[in-house]
Amino acid sequence: MALIVQKFGGTSVGSVEKIQAVADRVIAEHKKGNQMVVVLSAMSGETDRLTGLAQAVQNRPSSREMDMLLSTGEQVTIALLAMAVKERGVDAVALLGDQVSIHTDSTHTKARIKNIDSHLINEHLNSGKIVTIAGFQGVDDHGNITTLGRGGSDTTAVALAAALEADACEIFTDVEGVYTTDPNICTKARKINQICYDEMLELASLGAKVLDIRAVGLAKKYKVPVHVRSTFTDTIGTWVVDEDKIMESLLVSGITYNKNEARITIKKVPDRPGTASQVFLPISDAEILVDMIIQNTRDGHLTDMTFTVMRNDYERAMEIVTEIAQDIGAGCVTGDQHIAKVSIVGVGMRNHSGIASTMFHILSKEGINMMMVSTSEIKVSCIIDEKYTELAVRALHDAFALDKDNMPLEETN
Repeated sequence: MALIVQKFGGTSVGSVEKIQAVADRVIAEHKKGNQMVVVLSAMSGETDRLTGLAQAVQNRPSSREMDMLLSTGEQVTIALLAMAVKERGVDAVALLGDQVSIHTDSTHTKARIKNIDSHLINEHLNSGKIVTIAGFQGVDDHGNITTLGRGGSDTTAVALAAALEADACEIFTDVEGVYTTDPNICTKARKINQICYDEMLELASLGAKVLDIRAVGLAKKYKVPVHVRSTFTDTIGTWVVDEDKIMESLLVSGITYNKNEARITIKKVPDRPGTASQVFLPISDAEILVDMIIQNTRDGHLTDMTFTVMRNDYERAMEIVTEIAQDIGAGCVTGDQHIAKVSIVGVGMRNHSGIASTMFHILSKEGINMMMVSTSEIKVSCIIDEKYTELAVRALHDAFALDKDNMPLEETN
């Protein structure tokens, strides 16, 4: 007997018919002798509908009440799935985040899980029930309902799998797994059979939307095997596992891109200790995430400072930086919202030189200028003009032969 946690997203439970199909799928696994915990998102479009209702009655909806409101979406789906399972002759029980005791901090709309009390879940599992649990939500120390923010149901599923010491966590979605790049812009994109936690963390942080980055981080910390697969087929998807469980690491495993980027440059910044802190502390206080940072030295103890932020933070960041520039005696502030970040990721880079230079050469051949570059042990990222994004992705995918299944490292050198 295995204990399996399955998570189904909004598109997988978007109608009564789809919920019934999920019930059939879950029961099929249960009949194999497995204990089943099922984490559900709200029906597709429901969170947007509820958000619209909130904004119709309050200009800036209270974050506590927003959590109370948004948490109702998952309550509907878990109840309906439990009913569908019972209709098919198998016992089931639906539980909310506070009933399960998914304890979080008190940061409303983007809470973080602190711990989970698995006692009640195990009690129901041991009595033979299928347990359906609301994703995306928990409860803080004061008894307030909290929500985990975007991707929260993935995080709930992996956290439950860790707490229950499950044999696997299956994330069901509308794609068949993790691909070498976005198949919508590269027809040669190939599904990856296995990928390690570190690679998946980089891909998630760089814009890949298959798995939430917090879920991957939890999976790595507690060594939870995660299987990303399609709700609508029985095809094996992508396993996210420990690096030592993968027979052979590829040089480059995937290419990702992110068009939700904007670039800001402060010219002629006084080059003295503490200036960077004066620039970035107010930005941090405004809860604006800064990604890449480059500082170029000028003559006369001056420097140019360039960094990137999320595009939806651009206007606010420009306001803050313009004020800072005046305060510190810097020059003008310029910005660009028409950029994109293209990245290559692979643990094989750790032991192979020349990967970055190959990337730069390919982009150069295509006439694509690199505005900024950042690297880590297993990734290289470049900021380019947004209009060249698709061209860059396809060219790099071809250059690293990612359409070839299980290509050995030496064949790409």
